[in-house]
Amino acid sequence: MSHTPIPRRTTQRVQVGAIAIGGGAPIVVQSMTNTDTVDAEGTAHQVFELAQAGSELVRITVNTSEAAAQVPRIRKILDDMGCDVPLIGDFHYNGHRLLTEFPECAQALAKYRINPGNVGKNRKGEDQFAMMIAVAKQYDKPVRIGVNWGSLDADLVVRMMDENARLAQPKEVAEVTRKALIVSALDAAKRAEELGLAHDRIVLSCKVSEVQDLIAVYRELTTRSDYPLHLGLTEAGMGSKGIVASTAALAVLLQQGIGDTIRVSLTPEPGGDRTQEVVVAQEILQTMGLRAFAPMVTACPGCGRTTSTVFQELAQNIQTYLRTQMLVWREQYSGVEEMSVAVMGCIVNGPGESKLANIGISLPGTGENPAAPVYVDGEKTVTLRGDNIAAEFTQIVDEYVARKYAKREPGDKPSKRIEIKTIG
Repeated sequence: MSHTPIPRRTTQRVQVGAIAIGGGAPIVVQSMTNTDTVDAEGTAHQVFELAQAGSELVRITVNTSEAAAQVPRIRKILDDMGCDVPLIGDFHYNGHRLLTEFPECAQALAKYRINPGNVGKNRKGEDQFAMMIAVAKQYDKPVRIGVNWGSLDADLVVRMMDENARLAQPKEVAEVTRKALIVSALDAAKRAEELGLAHDRIVLSCKVSEVQDLIAVYRELTTRSDYPLHLGLTEAGMGSKGIVASTAALAVLLQQGIGDTIRVSLTPEPGGDRTQEVVVAQEILQTMGLRAFAPMVTACPGCGRTTSTVFQELAQNIQTYLRTQMLVWREQYSGVEEMSVAVMGCIVNGPGESKLANIGISLPGTGENPAAPVYVDGEKTVTLRGDNIAAEFTQIVDEYVARKYAKREPGDKPSKRIEIKTIG
């Protein structure tokens, strides 16, 4: 089923390695490692996993001399693995020193993240900010001016609160704080340009933890600049709470054409898979019709007609299989990421949903005839029976992909372009 393209806000385009942010380019998915960057092997391994899951940019912490010294090695390990994902350096407090003292680190990174709230105070802070911008200019690196609610410049907040208190009708504290976020980001961007950093080398973010605050901040930010915007809650939380909060905030903004790159900042379960945040970000974009990353599985929730767990297990297995196969398919076939698959549990909606998908199967519900009709592009092609339905259905999917989607020529890169409309 086709989607009506969502008009996108017009922004500058910022090039980060081979990845474009803004300027009509597809919305970019990014993520961040949670390894100790001093552990070059472990960090490179996690970067590789995130990239394999679909993260197009990966940010790493650069907080100590030991970490900065390992960045070139991390880049080399990834290059040796055939992984060209751009690395972003996350700097706080001492970035000016690390970037100047470790030039190989500065060169290996594709972009720098600078938080104006903790670069330093007064003249010292101005000098340290200038040092980081000088390095960005020297190596032609873009910069994200990333303001965070939790590390906002205290002097700026106090000044704006004092100014607000003198008004005849003072505004709410939350509103003043939101404005302080925006002022901090825009002032830092202006200062970076005054120091010689090109306008098209700057990305902005103003991250908070609450959904409504994020929406309010970015809505106003879009009216005051044309920089590309990085979206995301700064601390979304764990599990379903983090997923729901991120989806609620990002979906509202994306629907309004706001946002050029996103990160879903999930707190992983102990020992959990870091790549979950990449999958969630992709699925937000894909379910909204903004990008296509992997075939999507439609499955019913189950009810009293589906007391068997066969369709649940098959839906889960097929979803996992499709994501795994995409590592191969996206290099071999063009357009396969847009394929839709339906795994339904009974006769009520099963045949109808199966006909709407590229490939669909309607499994028997409780008391129904033990037969599972399969539909391909709306036409019933076969009825599966017995204990081998899952394997047979997977084979049908494989055959459909090989038959339906054009093979890529050697050396062709998977296309990431989508239909884009822009708004002023």
